[in-house]
Amino acid sequence: MKRYVIFVAVGPLLGGFWLLLTNTITSGFWSEAMTGAQLGKFLKFFFFGLLFSYLFGLLPAMMIGAIDDILSHLRRITPIVRTLLVGVIAFLATAFFYGGRGPDSGAFQFIMYGLVGFIPSVISSWLVHKYVGELPDAPARPPTEKAVGA
Repeated sequence: MKRYVIFVAVGPLLGGFWLLLTNTITSGFWSEAMTGAQLGKFLKFFFFGLLFSYLFGLLPAMMIGAIDDILSHLRRITPIVRTLLVGVIAFLATAFFYGGRGPDSGAFQFIMYGLVGFIPSVISSWLVHKYVGELPDAPARPPTEKAVGA
């Protein structure tokens, strides 16, 4: 349960920030030298849009958390490989959902929109590994007589 709480708390926050950053970069908002007013406007939109980041990022964060949970039960996958696999899955999902949209579709846009999913999922998976830990598998027990005779 803690795994999903971490993914839901961290994912939409970082994903929303990176999505806003990507949109401002691809729209040419920062084509000139950055000023304090532009930075203030960027942060204002980020904080006002945070509610929508959580509203629309809740379900994808839980889905990526579920993938992380499934991969955590496979013994052969180490935590580092699991973190990278979750990141790659989230990268591909967000890149295909967002990356081909708009007039400037290309490699830069594909990568920037892919990072919207990659960054939060990798950080969330790392936080789960670091602070929640992994539960050891239960030892195998032989079947009881009731289960065999039934």
